[in-house]
Amino acid sequence: MSQIVWIARHGNRLDFVNPEWFNTAPRRYDPPLSEDGFVQAVELGQRLKHEPISHIFASPFLRTIQTATEIAQILDLPIKLEAGLSEWHNPKWMKEMPEIHPQDFLAREYPLIDWNYQSYFTPSYPENKAEVYRRTAKTIQKLIFDFSDNILIVGHGVSVHGVTYGLVPETPHLKVALCSLTKVIWNSDRWQLEFFADTSHLSQTESQVRLN
Repeated sequence: MSQIVWIARHGNRLDFVNPEWFNTAPRRYDPPLSEDGFVQAVELGQRLKHEPISHIFASPFLRTIQTATEIAQILDLPIKLEAGLSEWHNPKWMKEMPEIHPQDFLAREYPLIDWNYQSYFTPSYPENKAEVYRRTAKTIQKLIFDFSDNILIVGHGVSVHGVTYGLVPETPHLKVALCSLTKVIWNSDRWQLEFFADTSHLSQTESQVRLN
């Protein structure tokens, strides 16, 4: 039986557009989407509108939740928060364990989150590159074992790399743009990378690399 795993990176983030935001933010390592990031997320949802996706899994960071929410509204699906898909807890990027938004805030603002779902993995701080790739690879292996339908992963650049390499280890290096989309499909006896696409400007031109 064939299964498809879609892997998306979040849209543009506010601190990329307004770096000063970081200086006064109460949760400086958990920025929201920027205005154009929301546009990218909606466009990504429109790209996936007619795909037979049964489950959406997202990192618990705000920018991935917001991206997943725009998609989930279009696909009419709940969002399962999986900490195993979290941002790389890289000490060069973060001086301490990143603080994400609390459940009461998320439950109020993002009602599509399915709080019955429990994460399989929790990242530690600090993490090196081998550890974050191992974490994301173990997460996707657990998800495809427990969920046999087509799934969408909404994560970070490292999530796209880790999940893709976890399924298709021979994948060449991918330059993961904001709101990029990757499709991996089970073909008889192995996973194959079908395409990788930069979807950050879908309203203009889709830049897509087919790999099959």
